Amino acid sequence: MLSVASVETQNSELSSLASPQKPQTQSSEETHVFISKLPQIPISNHLPLHTYCFGNLAQYPERPCLIVGSTGKTYSFSETHLLCRKTAAGLSKLGLKKGDVIMVLLQNCPEFVFTFMGASMIGAVTTTANPFYTSSEVFKQFGASKAKLIITQSQYVDKLRDPGQNNPKLGEDFNVITIDDPPENCLHFSVLSEANENDIPSVSIDPNDPVALPFSSGTTGLPKGVILTHKSLITSVAQQVDGENPNLYLKSDDVVLCVLPLFHIYSLNSVLLCSLRAGASVLLMQKFEIGSFLELIQRHRVSVAAVVPPLVLALAKNPMVDKFDLSSIRMVLSGAAPLGKELEAALRNRVPQAIFGQGYGMTEAGPVLSMSTAFAKQPILTKSGSCGNVVRNAELKVVDPESGSSLPRNQPGEICIRGPQIMKGYLNDDEATANTIDVDGWLHTGDIGYVDDDDDIFIVDRVKELIKFKGFQVPPAELEALLVSHPNIADAAVVPQKDEAAGEVPVAFVVRSNGFELTEEAVKEFIAKQVVFYKKLHKVYFIHAIPKSPAGKILRKDLRAKLATPISSPSPS
Repeated sequence: MLSVASVETQNSELSSLASPQKPQTQSSEETHVFISKLPQIPISNHLPLHTYCFGNLAQYPERPCLIVGSTGKTYSFSETHLLCRKTAAGLSKLGLKKGDVIMVLLQNCPEFVFTFMGASMIGAVTTTANPFYTSSEVFKQFGASKAKLIITQSQYVDKLRDPGQNNPKLGEDFNVITIDDPPENCLHFSVLSEANENDIPSVSIDPNDPVALPFSSGTTGLPKGVILTHKSLITSVAQQVDGENPNLYLKSDDVVLCVLPLFHIYSLNSVLLCSLRAGASVLLMQKFEIGSFLELIQRHRVSVAAVVPPLVLALAKNPMVDKFDLSSIRMVLSGAAPLGKELEAALRNRVPQAIFGQGYGMTEAGPVLSMSTAFAKQPILTKSGSCGNVVRNAELKVVDPESGSSLPRNQPGEICIRGPQIMKGYLNDDEATANTIDVDGWLHTGDIGYVDDDDDIFIVDRVKELIKFKGFQVPPAELEALLVSHPNIADAAVVPQKDEAAGEVPVAFVVRSNGFELTEEAVKEFIAKQVVFYKKLHKVYFIHAIPKSPAGKILRKDLRAKLATPISSPSPS
């Protein structure tokens, strides 16, 4: 829940969050700041991330920590911690040291966990990437992050042998470790997992040292490295699961479904790290398939399901659901993209015993800004369509995009968040950092929302250009750059179109070069060869000119207005 306070425009430093200040009215221009009504909590964000996450290990050493859905193999908390230590020692033996970057190119599996936590133990940084990326997409992130090692599966190694002129050479410029039988010039994960855990070097880790480097497009533009520190991730996890009343999110006897990809910050933070801290078991699924999804929930008595709208759609409407016992689910938490009221209602009918809530986050925010609270106390957490309440030990305000002034309740504006959980900044991009985090420490999300009289946060629109396909980020600028590289395309723009299953899908408006014929299928195929599946174009509209402002900015609202009709309708002209 939230409370609103009027404070001076020049707010106190973030350290003051430990002892909330009384409202001030000494300035004629007031800033309306929303904070949690839940009490502030002490947060151990002076520790390294691995120390914090395994901080309660002694209480449940033999409790299941990781459960592999495909095989049923289980790792206890003590076994998981030991294998993380062994992996840390193995990474060090390979020459990895504090500050070095490791790319994890994996679907959900135990080795993902061992690598991420093991890297933390030696002060290294993990950059997570989608294994379904194309070779070009992988090497863009690899080059930007300056990674020295890639951990993946053998089926993805071929895309790492790309002969591109500027690409680094496997086995010469970087090493690859596979979690299965290694192809030529690759190592097996056993070189890490069978190392002596006592060989971990002594490393001094500062709370502001980076530990994770996910890539995000932020409010606009191309993907950028988001620097998340030990302090920011610990703070975010604590905001969700720590405190005297730990029922905010997870209980130690929960079985948490991990079907969302761990390379996505939502799953990495709110599923894996929160579960490690709370002592909950994590059920790992490599990919979503409705039959195995339902069977695993029933077999392992899943109690917490972290999902995104497409999975909610499957739970709510697929007839197979009625054949399985889902009575173990006590909570469903949806995030990554907005969930419609109708879909939420349909889900409630399918799992009536479950408490349902939405969260709202952004990679740059650490990632959680708001979530439904007091899960154990009320059958319906928040109003339909609400994404909950601002997290503890943080501040939230709503800003008028035109004037920059803060707004009171029930007035929509850009959501801004401030607290020790937000990112340190974008990797090697001071300009983008300054455009996202202002001089007073407020992170501007690019989302339009408001806080109502009952302290619920609602997101109603988006300032940023980002397209959300099933929770995945699709940056229009990336697709537009690829489109205009085509010799027969003079100009192009990409915008979202609403879709029931995906939330949004990317569609393109294309201007042909004079004298050239170009078909929709040719354009779609041109893009499909260069991008991961969720960035593929779903429709191409040919127009005479891209509408732009006098300053040359694409007028996306004008293009979105052309999409009022379904995708299957004739192309607008």
